[in-house]
Amino acid sequence: MSEEIITDEMKKAIGARSKPLIVDIEKGMLRKFAEAIEDPNPLWQDEEYANKARYGGIIAPPGLIMASIMTAHTIDFPFQFPMPRLLDGGGEWEYLKPIRPGDVITVEHWIADIREREGKMGKMIFIIGETTWTNQKNELVARGRGTLINY
Repeated sequence: MSEEIITDEMKKAIGARSKPLIVDIEKGMLRKFAEAIEDPNPLWQDEEYANKARYGGIIAPPGLIMASIMTAHTIDFPFQFPMPRLLDGGGEWEYLKPIRPGDVITVEHWIADIREREGKMGKMIFIIGETTWTNQKNELVARGRGTLINY
């Protein structure tokens, strides 16, 4: 039987949270983001159109939440990875409420689980991270779950 490579230090990190990131949402940010991703949807930029749509005003493109993950504001892992390579194992996101200009979004990341598995190339460690996006009314607007693979 082979030895487990998940250390006690790694197990203690489950539940470790990042410092919350606060993002003030403003119209200019939404316009610039939509332009950067070349998304012409008028819900992101055209106030007259958006006011007549089902959301009753301009909303953020759904991909905006991903931009907050890609900032340098992520979990500082309180342990060393035992193997040299890291791989993005994918993720899933759930959008619960629209994000609007004027919202103040709090982003939090944490380590939800750490698992070990044997693969074709040997042992692998799967680090499962979760993220929530909450508005100033303490309403959950989105949540995500991603996997990082150490092999």
